[in-house]
Amino acid sequence: MQNSDNRLSGRRILITGAASGIGRATATLFAAQGAALTLLDRDPLGLQDIARQTGAQAFETDITDEESVDRAVSSGAEFMGGIDGVVNAAGVMLRGSVLEVGLAEWRRVLEINLTGSYIVVRSCLPWLQRSTSATIVNLGSGQSLLPNSPNRTAYSASKGGVLNLTRALAAELAPSIRANTVCPGLVDTAMADGVRVNVSNYALQRLAQPEEIARAILFLTSEESSYVTGAALAVDGGRSFH
Repeated sequence: MQNSDNRLSGRRILITGAASGIGRATATLFAAQGAALTLLDRDPLGLQDIARQTGAQAFETDITDEESVDRAVSSGAEFMGGIDGVVNAAGVMLRGSVLEVGLAEWRRVLEINLTGSYIVVRSCLPWLQRSTSATIVNLGSGQSLLPNSPNRTAYSASKGGVLNLTRALAAELAPSIRANTVCPGLVDTAMADGVRVNVSNYALQRLAQPEEIARAILFLTSEESSYVTGAALAVDGGRSFH
């Protein structure tokens, strides 16, 4: 097992959604744990800021654009000398009833949350297959496990898809590549604005901090989880167990 203060030493990780929220917290934590990083996001200013802080290679990238992703992944793999792990933290939340959310909005949410994750994993696979301890961590949601919050149909469908995509990847890519899903509850990021009252349904009665989710992602990316694949790790303050 690696030293607890240097748990990702020598590992080369690509993170999407790295400019803010969970992705940014994950990049900060992974850099502190010794990882080499390639960071993707659509926000150029936030991306450059976190890249400076972590010494990472950064690429302004639309994860729904396969050509854009392929270019970023290839450049990142060249910069790091390969890719050992992927963290798909990019995502959007759309609120609205079924009658309010039109087909274009529905498609946009699925394109970013589900199809974007698929594109990134597919693009990284040639490098992951060369690694001796490759990992994929996709960000699902408490809604993946218990889709009972109203006015989240598109979001719930996309994150439920991420969960089963990851399970399918775990089955297909084993034993050389491990794939797992982290399912957060509400996190204190911009995505949670306007829905903070929902924490009354949580056993812990509060939102998570992004760093708390990042620590779960670290576990599933490190050798400490070497016998874990296809898992859905609820990091949701007790939202889904009841």
